[in-house]
Amino acid sequence: MIITKGYADGPFGQLHYQTCGDGIPVIMVHQAPDSMVQFNPVMQPLAAAGIRAIAVDIPGCGMSAVPDHPPSIAEYAEMVPAIMDHFGLDKANVLGHHTGAIIITEATLRYADRVDKVILNGPLPLTDEERAYFKGKMSAEKEWAPRWDGSHLLEQWEFRRQAQAEWIDLKAFHTHFIHGQLAGETVWYAHEAVMDYKHEDAIPLIKHPCLVLANTGDAIYAQSQRTMELRPDFTYAELQGGTIDIIDEQPDAWASAVADFLKG
Repeated sequence: MIITKGYADGPFGQLHYQTCGDGIPVIMVHQAPDSMVQFNPVMQPLAAAGIRAIAVDIPGCGMSAVPDHPPSIAEYAEMVPAIMDHFGLDKANVLGHHTGAIIITEATLRYADRVDKVILNGPLPLTDEERAYFKGKMSAEKEWAPRWDGSHLLEQWEFRRQAQAEWIDLKAFHTHFIHGQLAGETVWYAHEAVMDYKHEDAIPLIKHPCLVLANTGDAIYAQSQRTMELRPDFTYAELQGGTIDIIDEQPDAWASAVADFLKG
């Protein structure tokens, strides 16, 4: 099936999106820093399963417009109804990976009557100690700037590489590293918003059918387990192994888990 791309009006200017298939609509929001290219491997498998897959670049990432200030998660969440309006959808399912999981959680709470089902692929309920640790790590993004010798690229490559003890797919790693560079000097905006948002407080407020989709090799796998402790009523699906780049590594299994939940 054909993947089409386009632009929709969003909270900070235009939102870049891609879509594939007909059927049950799901709006998918990627991790930061990256772009909707993260969902390329699963667009056609989802479409083949009867899902209308709509992936969107977060403002400031990929080819979406750059915000004129560091947004809050609530401001990022406005991208979800904006995409629904563009496609003429009164309601849709929402899915987010890592940063995207935070954004679609807030969108679900703010626009509850427009959301059917929710998929959190890598939720992030944190302890105070974990939040302080991650915030300290992410603060390095504020210092990133180009250098004529190109050493900033190696520095940022190592920053991403250290997010996991081991990696599996070098091609996928390279793709997501390159797309992360598109965020430029505002790369820190999304992670700053994530660190200021208490997902552990928001998760108990979700009233919609929700799937926690985890993989055992994810750097934040433990937070998926904690989410299920907070909400044992949520549906749970687990893929074995993998990394942060699980969508590239196990696209068929990932798409199957998503489609099964949305169609179930």
